[in-house]
Amino acid sequence: MKHLKSSLLVLLVLFTISSCKQNETKDTSPEFKVDYEKFTLDNGLQVILHVDRSDPVAAVALTAHVGSAREKEGRTGFAHLFEHLLFLESENLGKGGLDQMSARIGGSGANGSTSRDRTNYFQTVPKDALEKMIWAEADKLGYFINTVTEPVLAKEKQVVKNEKRQRVDNQPYGHNSYVINKNLYPEGHPYSWEVIGSLEDLQNATLADVKEFFRRWYVPNNVTLTIAGDIDVEQTKAWVKKYFDEIPRGEDIPKIEKQPVNLKSSKRLYYEDNFARAPRLTMTWPTVYQYHPDSYALSVLSQYLTQGKKAPLYKVLVEDEQLTSNVRMYQNSSEIAGQLALSVTAFDQTDLNDVASAIQDGFKDFENNGISEKDLNRIKAGQETNFYQGLSSVLGKGFQLAQYEIFAGDPGFINQDVKNILAVTPEDVMRVYNTYIKNKNYIATSFVPKNQKHLVLDNSQLANVVEEKIVEGAEESFDPSVVATYEKTPSSFDRSVEPPYGESPELNIPEVWKEELSSGIKVYGIENDEVPLVQFEMQIAGGLLLENKDKVGVSNLLANLMTKGTKNKTPEELENAIESLGASIYAYATSDNITISGTTLSKHFDATMDLVTEILLEPRWDEKEFDLLKQSTISGIQRSKANPNSIADNEFSKLLYGDNNILAYNNNGTEDSVNSISMMDLQDYYNTNLTPKLTNMHVVGAISREKVVNALQSINNNWEVRDVALPELPMPLYPEKSIVYFYDVPGAKQSVIRFGYPALQATHKDYYPATVMNYRLGGGSFASQLTQQLREGKGYTYGISSRFNGTAHEGYFRIGSGIRTNVTYEATSLVKQILEDYGKNYNQEDLDVTKGFTIKSTARAFETLGAKLNMLSNISNFGLDDDYANQRQAIVSEMTVEDVKALAEDYIKPNQMIYLIVGDAATQLDKLEGLGFSKPILLNHKNL
Repeated sequence: MKHLKSSLLVLLVLFTISSCKQNETKDTSPEFKVDYEKFTLDNGLQVILHVDRSDPVAAVALTAHVGSAREKEGRTGFAHLFEHLLFLESENLGKGGLDQMSARIGGSGANGSTSRDRTNYFQTVPKDALEKMIWAEADKLGYFINTVTEPVLAKEKQVVKNEKRQRVDNQPYGHNSYVINKNLYPEGHPYSWEVIGSLEDLQNATLADVKEFFRRWYVPNNVTLTIAGDIDVEQTKAWVKKYFDEIPRGEDIPKIEKQPVNLKSSKRLYYEDNFARAPRLTMTWPTVYQYHPDSYALSVLSQYLTQGKKAPLYKVLVEDEQLTSNVRMYQNSSEIAGQLALSVTAFDQTDLNDVASAIQDGFKDFENNGISEKDLNRIKAGQETNFYQGLSSVLGKGFQLAQYEIFAGDPGFINQDVKNILAVTPEDVMRVYNTYIKNKNYIATSFVPKNQKHLVLDNSQLANVVEEKIVEGAEESFDPSVVATYEKTPSSFDRSVEPPYGESPELNIPEVWKEELSSGIKVYGIENDEVPLVQFEMQIAGGLLLENKDKVGVSNLLANLMTKGTKNKTPEELENAIESLGASIYAYATSDNITISGTTLSKHFDATMDLVTEILLEPRWDEKEFDLLKQSTISGIQRSKANPNSIADNEFSKLLYGDNNILAYNNNGTEDSVNSISMMDLQDYYNTNLTPKLTNMHVVGAISREKVVNALQSINNNWEVRDVALPELPMPLYPEKSIVYFYDVPGAKQSVIRFGYPALQATHKDYYPATVMNYRLGGGSFASQLTQQLREGKGYTYGISSRFNGTAHEGYFRIGSGIRTNVTYEATSLVKQILEDYGKNYNQEDLDVTKGFTIKSTARAFETLGAKLNMLSNISNFGLDDDYANQRQAIVSEMTVEDVKALAEDYIKPNQMIYLIVGDAATQLDKLEGLGFSKPILLNHKNL
């Protein structure tokens, strides 16, 4: 998967979905409705259309009913490999395919994901580009496979292998899923191998294998096309028929039969994990397939047992025994089988036998007491919230419709799905516990740090995990410049002509209202009644900025403690009060603020703000919760010490800012600093630094200005006003010359890189122009030179990017990636060369692509409530005008090639840069001296 970011949470109490295909509708509420029209082409392509005119955008998703379950043993990873291949080229889009077009049309970025049972491809675009997207998706389905050549396959194999190294091999507990599935499912079961496949299988894949797989599964009669957004239905249907109709139907696709699992005995396995710093026990039981009647009660069971203060397993493992800070349990139902997993990452040096014993105590508590009707209703309300989560965007609605079409046979199954959620009874929850969990066989995996085998579950056997060896020159070479030669697939019209744009959408900037309360709180709002929902965030300036560097972590602990009860509510009572409203309230600290944020139905906004008032003004200062939070924070810090990405981020901050700048520190603190923090430290910070005078309140959704201001009056009248000055930070300077730093993680399967230097604050006049300049360097994903050369050209990485990141107080430029270990020097040298050449080689084509994306993508800028909330944050924190989106469009429109060259000259400094590599020093360190920046500095293991 390239990248998928979930959108804001949407709770809809009354929801209906109707089909134009049917002659009846079942409207129970006029407030919110998802209408769809479904039709089938002669070749078997299922098409679902949904109209949503709230924003001038359209989302297109192509979903193939093929995932890893359709693969053969020994040829695993093909479904995921195709997810990658289909973005590269097709006969009529040409090289670069949909990725290249996305940059021109202002799309959200062509993306995809693969599961056990399906692969999807999706993008949201301005509505004027809809015909282009339909043309492109048809080209991928019917006019693609001829473009896949040996060099193309060789390169993409390396990209996918890099993804596996990044997501699995170089991550703590990365092999846990492999061990579980290999032992939970019998040999030959389609779920017994991982979606991403094995490195060996990927390497052995032949061009013939790949083409056979595509021709079997990527046929119209195995694909669903969903289009949602501001569309003309009849015109869209005409385009779909024009571009898809003549793609030939494939062989009939057999229905895949359900294959539930029955374990004959429990299995205990262990593995000493090179990247783990705390022991983890995972227990997995076989359960039921997707939409099985019992799947709903199993979801309730998993949530009730582990989430919240009343959860039996939370009470025993976290509060009573203090073995861990978190217990996770989740029901994962797929098309032909399912599994329920319970996972506990214990504190350092905790014996996993103690964890297993505590789990049994928690189960006994549940067996004795069951679940009450009140708790069941609370959980069902939350599940309904999660169920509707994806419906806040047109793309989310398209996903949901396709999901029901493929796996339930009808988009309208959503009505039954909701009923099934609401129909679960306490008796159902106890029944599924007895049926699938109590005294049933399971797989138990103990993943422990190296040399801590004594912590594993008794009678565990060593798991068989194949670790890749680091070998210089092991990867096959390929020439990305070789142009594929093939006979084009015939068509009834000239498909090489890209369709024209439709009518350009107007930029619809939300209207912002502002109010300053008497206490000094500045309130910013956008009223939007698309859904009966409100999202808010209260930002109190300070955070890490106001901390003492000898006791870093105070603001983080304070923010987390704020939602652990109030003066008049125990932690459990506060939790129940929030959940009874169907709301969510979070508090967290950043480098420059403490934020209280949340989501609620508009009719419950007043009640939700009453709880926010209690959280802010009447803290509980609960000692037990404080101790638990300290334990949890320390455990997280310990685990991060073995995660190469966390190491890279923390070390980069130290190098960037230096010892005298508080921003050099992670706001979680260190083990020593957190241990030294007392409740009095939190109270001192609270009483000294939290003030309405440094507070911005952002509110978006179905609520008026008057109601927001009225709901804030209690805070306004009762919050003590203090004068608090934010410190002036010492400004870090560019290094006089580049220095290479290396942090050794022996056996690392990738080298994690962080290259950069101090740069512009977000309030600087050149900040936004610099981000535009960076688009073709590393900010534009597949439109960027870094991605094109290091991923597409060399196969060195799964992904690489560069960005300017700034706040009102600081800023930096940073390049980040995970690089194949045995090309660490080559990749670093190539990045350096790209930076040196970028400004002087920048040309009009680069600028045209940048302008096309930047200007056109503005149509998508404010689609969700979350996007509107971000708009208010930009206005309040950086002093931007309400119409800054228009102003930025004007800046981009007027930019010239010479402007970009000047910006690159000023702000791209390849020879005054921090080069940080986190990787395997034994094989990579010495070669980096060849960069010409003198001998690299080793940051750890000084005796290496």
